[in-house]
Amino acid sequence: MTVPKFLLRGFRRPSEVVAPALGALEREVMECLWRRREASVREVQEAFGEATAYTTLMTTLDRLFRKGLLVRRKEGRAFRYAPRVTREDFERGIKEDLLEDLLGQNGEGVEPVLSYIVERVGERDRAVLDKLDQLIKEKRKDLKRKG
Repeated sequence: MTVPKFLLRGFRRPSEVVAPALGALEREVMECLWRRREASVREVQEAFGEATAYTTLMTTLDRLFRKGLLVRRKEGRAFRYAPRVTREDFERGIKEDLLEDLLGQNGEGVEPVLSYIVERVGERDRAVLDKLDQLIKEKRKDLKRKG
């Protein structure tokens, strides 16, 4: 049975919530810094080419620093920026936050969410469904050992 996709007034779909965690330019800047590990505004601009103004990149880097995603250190009259978190940690954090929100604070409504996840995974890839089953069995064994 296909369920129509709809939004309750005032709510957004999870994909719409996750995508804007960073703006498009912020995401591109983070990608640049994850590749380079550290860079000045000038170095980021060189990586972007002339398409993006120096001041725009300077503002974007400062915004990412204020959001806690970058660290910076003074070098001469300029700052050098570096990611505070790895790309993997950033993505994992977004997914964890989203899952926590979906499952709810007190565990109410967990069954429909999990049921839907299993349904969608089963439709797309049986191997993934088997892997999910294996992970559940391993978790149960682990919980039994811990008592």
